[in-house]
Amino acid sequence: MTSPNKRVVSGIQPTGNLHLGNYLGAIRQWVALQDSMAAGDQCLFFLADLHALTQPVVAGELAANTIEMAATLLACGIDPARSILFNQARVPAHSELAWILNGTARIGWLNRMTQWKDKAGKNREGASVGLFAYPVLQAADMLAYQATHVPVGDDQKQHLELARDIATKFNTDFAVDLFTLPEPLVSKAAPRIMSLRDGAAKMSKSDPSDASRINLIDDDDLIAQKLRKAKTDPEPLPETADGLEGRAEARNLATIYAALADTSVDAVLGEFAGKGFGAFKPALADLAVATLSPIRDRMTALLADRGAVSQALEDGAAKARALSGPTLRAAQAAVGLQV
Repeated sequence: MTSPNKRVVSGIQPTGNLHLGNYLGAIRQWVALQDSMAAGDQCLFFLADLHALTQPVVAGELAANTIEMAATLLACGIDPARSILFNQARVPAHSELAWILNGTARIGWLNRMTQWKDKAGKNREGASVGLFAYPVLQAADMLAYQATHVPVGDDQKQHLELARDIATKFNTDFAVDLFTLPEPLVSKAAPRIMSLRDGAAKMSKSDPSDASRINLIDDDDLIAQKLRKAKTDPEPLPETADGLEGRAEARNLATIYAALADTSVDAVLGEFAGKGFGAFKPALADLAVATLSPIRDRMTALLADRGAVSQALEDGAAKARALSGPTLRAAQAAVGLQV
């Protein structure tokens, strides 16, 4: 079974309090991917709420975060008329196919997963089975839709290779030509956005200092205030990116400006070379406000009617169920589950 043309599948775990790093590093990449699709190609974007269960969760928070993440994606430009947006839990094929694929995946393969080692740490005996086996669910996420391409960063390449190994072994073991082997989709490198208080640390919602990040819900004055107070150094901006060596905070602000303006750091420095941060920060604040305020306003409007956002997810899930159904039934038949 193969999908028509290009079919791209990607997921993101629903987390609260999304910030500028999430937008520039991931969400905007999805929007660009959607906008680049040719006629007949498909994008499926899902909220990985099942993957969230691999760590301790608070039920109310997970439900709220799922709706808020969906609203954020919609506000940022994901268009349900052009992409299929849904959450995993509303499409049973993810869970059902993952269980079938658990019979194909090998413990040795999963033991080699770098993220399993990193997340479990020294307490592997105390980690959940879900944390160990979630790469199999990731494989099901892709294979259920006959994905031809999957956007991957460096930290997910190993999991895509595992999905291909599982698909190949299943096809071979049961003498079927069922699963498409997805290819990695490498898009424009996402900028690495760092803390406004520490240029050596990634911008993160877990940082205790709210001043370290720009939240997508921040109002215009707060965005400008955080950028005015962002940590810098006393030196003027150089002419090229090479001149930012050893200046982590300066590099971070130049990177943020370049990402928001969709240009290069060298182009930004060409405009501001020789100027201090007293001139640069107000320009950066104006650009950030111009970019983020429409997103915030749209997100606020969407969250005023959470039922409508939930319905948008259900509409997407209905389409996803229709697409994944034939593959799930074929996998069931291959292993003898249909009698």
